[in-house]
Formats: sequence, C-alpha cells, structure tokens
Amino acid sequence: MNDQTVPKPERALQALGASFLLAVLNQYLFYGKMPGISCPIFVSLFYVYVLYFARDRLRKPTAAGYIWLGAIVLLSLTYALYANWLFFGLNLLVIPALILLHMTYMLSYKLPSWSGFGIIGAAAEHFFAQGLRHWATAPRAVRRIFGGEKLPDERKQVLIKVLIGLGISFPLLLIVTSLLSSADGVFHELLAEFPQMLERLSFGEGFARLLWIILLGLGMFGLLWGFIDYKVYTWNPKPELNMESGPAPESVPELFPEPLTLRVDPVIITTILTVINVVYVLFVSLQFSYLFGAWEGILPEGSTYAGYARSGFLELILVTSINFALLLLSLHSAGLAKGLLHKTVTILLYILVLCSVIMLYSAYSRLKLYEEAYGYTYIRFLVHVFMIFLGLLLVLAAVRISRVQFPLAQCCLALGLLSYVLVNYLGMDRIIAQQNIERYKSSGILDTSYLTRLSSDAVPLLIEFSEQENGMLDAALREKRERQPLAASRWPSFNVANFRAGRALEHYFAE
Repeated sequence: MNDQTVPKPERALQALGASFLLAVLNQYLFYGKMPGISCPIFVSLFYVYVLYFARDRLRKPTAAGYIWLGAIVLLSLTYALYANWLFFGLNLLVIPALILLHMTYMLSYKLPSWSGFGIIGAAAEHFFAQGLRHWATAPRAVRRIFGGEKLPDERKQVLIKVLIGLGISFPLLLIVTSLLSSADGVFHELLAEFPQMLERLSFGEGFARLLWIILLGLGMFGLLWGFIDYKVYTWNPKPELNMESGPAPESVPELFPEPLTLRVDPVIITTILTVINVVYVLFVSLQFSYLFGAWEGILPEGSTYAGYARSGFLELILVTSINFALLLLSLHSAGLAKGLLHKTVTILLYILVLCSVIMLYSAYSRLKLYEEAYGYTYIRFLVHVFMIFLGLLLVLAAVRISRVQFPLAQCCLALGLLSYVLVNYLGMDRIIAQQNIERYKSSGILDTSYLTRLSSDAVPLLIEFSEQENGMLDAALREKRERQPLAASRWPSFNVANFRAGRALEHYFAE
C-alpha cells in the first residue's frame, strides 16, 4: 500500500461524478428534513463509494476495522429505530468523526494504529491538507473532457455529434411531449406539476441546495482522493547540519528536544500512592458502617435520608476518576521499578483499585437513593452508565497490574466504543419511564411533566400506564398525537419509534 501509483485521470473524473451524485442524494435526503432512515441509507452508499474507488488502497482487513465499521452502521441505524433527542444530536458529531477515523485507519499511507494518538494526526492531515489539496483536481478533471487539454480528433468528433444530437432532440422533444400530453390525461397532469414544483423552489432555497451540493461533492471527492493520490508531508523536518561551519552536533537536542513523557520516578509514585491510600483506607474504614447501610436506614448522625442521597455521589465519582488517572500514570511508570520497589507499587495499586471500587459502589448506591427520592432523569441515567463504565475500566486496570503485556489502552478504547453503541440501543427513554412508573406505584409521586416530555420511545409504555390509571396522562398524550404526524411526514425522515408511537396514539384515542 505504501507504493504510490498515480491513478488514471478517467478514474478521478468517475469519482468526481459519483461524489456529486452522492451530494445530490444527500441534499434530497437531509435538506429541510429530520434525519431518519435516510442516515443509514446515505452511510451505506458513502461506504460503497469509498470502497469501490479506493479498493486498491485498503489495508488488510482486521478485527478492529470490522468492529469500527459495525459501530458506525449501528449508530446510523439509531436514527431509524430510536427517537432520543440527546443521542440524536450527539451522533451527528460522533458518526462523521468515526467515519473519518475509520477511513484513515483503512486507507491512510501512514498505516496508523487504531489505538494510538497518531491516527488523530493522520486523520487531520487527510481531512485538511490532503483533502483540500484535491479540490483543485476537480476542475482539472473536468477540463480534460471539455477541451482544456488537447483532445484526440476522434473524441472531438464524438463531442460535436453529441451536441448536434442534443440540438435536434430539443424541438423534437417539445412536439412529442405535447402529443403525449394530449393523448393521456394522467401524463398531462404529471407534466402540469413541474411548473408548480419550480414555483415552490424559491431562488434562495435553490441557491442553498446548489451550494450544499457543490461543497459536499467537492468535500467528499477531496477526502477520498486524498487517500488515493496522497502527498507525503514531512512535518517539522530536521535541518541538514553543516559540520564545518554550522553548529556542533551537541546543539541538536536543544533545537529538537525529546518528546515529553509521562513517566514518573517509581519512588515518587510510591510516595504518592502511600499517602493517597492512607487517606482512602481511613475514609473507607471509618464510614464503612453507613457507606452501604443507608438501605437499612443506617445513616451518619444528623443526616436525613434525602440529604444523604443528595450529597456525596458526585464528589465520589470525581475522586474515582482522579484515581483512575493516577492508576494509569502509575502503571506507565511501574516498569522503571525493580525488586522490592516494584512489589510495593503493585500492592499499593491493588489497594487503590479496591478503595476506588468501594467509593464507586458508594456513589452508585447514593444515586439510587437519590433517584428513589427525586425521580429518574436523563442525567441521572447517564451518570449510572458512566459509573458502570468506570467500574469496568478499573477491572481492566486491575488486570493490567499483574499482567504487564495486557493491552490496556486497546481494551479501554474498544470498551468505550462498544459501551457508547450499547447505550444508544438500551432505550433510555423507556427505562426512565418504567422506573418513574415503578416509583409512582410505591410512593404515589409522579413528575408527569417530565414523563410526557420523553421521546416517542416511551409513548407505548405511557399509553399503557395512562390506560391503567384512568387517563392520567391523556391530555399530554393528545398533544403528542397532534405533533406526531409532523415528525414522519416525509419518507427520508421515517423513524420506527415515531411510527410506532403515532400508530399507538391513533389506536388509543380511537377507542
């Protein structure tokens, strides 16, 4: 793959034409419409475009590449399956970023590692330097067709004949369409709709669509062609030294210092871990009686149930996050320690992990109490998810303490990507609605205003609850029913959750 071959000009023209066709389709699917089933359709077609024209630049398939591609496909499908507004907005940033990084991993001449920081720099180079460089390739490819370069006589004759054919066919087309319109009323109605379509397409909208197509078409072509016809850039090259009149070799390190490393002397790390662990062990031992005892009513003196639930869990999460960062730094520096010092660092790291897990569980239990007292929301649900994720990271770090060869960075990145995809598919709105309904059954308290602001994912469950509670949520559900048709009025915006919610509301109020 590193052997660069100059692609044929015809291939560039084909790729340019395909990119503009994709851009036309993109503006049709997304301009003035909410993303829905259009998102997975366009992502699939974009990958077909990339894989067809850049097939000779693909690196050998790997498990990481397939997992990456699977995550992108699954995230794009959420626009057709779910209606959660938080992930709706967040994935508009995440999906393009993942596609760019995946393309860089699969196509870049640098062959970056999927788990290294170098892939970010390579992606930035291809997006800006390589991609923008090929915006000028587009007009050069077009000029070859229309005589910007000297055309062979045979091609000139073909071009002249095509223009003559177009000139003859235009008046003939007017006569034929007039006769067909008179012969068939349906065909006449079809032709009559064209002027109305042109009237609806204002000059401002038409200009915006055209600009959309031009910029997106050039952008996709430039990005793709930057991987195919790349230019090797040397960032911050070292100047050649004149040994006779130039500076001595000893001055080179001053001009080009060694990159900053995050390794810390093992004695310093041991000291830090010892001090921190003393505080943590004291914290856990003194409060262990009520860190997990609030479920049985055992609380610190002077604390109320609600006050205990509200306090502490955020601080404990922050402390655990700091501990994880300290753990990573210590693992990175532990290789410098030898003998007894290495064993001491290992023991201190296990103590740090144990205390962090206890604090994390304490924060988790406090948040559960807080939710029982004040209800379930998006933020509280996501904090729960983050704590579970942080707990899994601590488990991976604990494995790394004893197994030096364990690929901690790769496992953390893979876990992060898979966790994000999983959270998209958990059905957050439905879980929140279910938990708030269960809380209402036990306490009689329900925040109906928040509950009815949940997305269409929760509507079938809300209808079932309202029906059981003698129409408790009917007024809010009627408002949702009035707004529902607007969300799925055009097929590119089709969404399973919105469709299912609209059908359930129609059926519920039709009874």
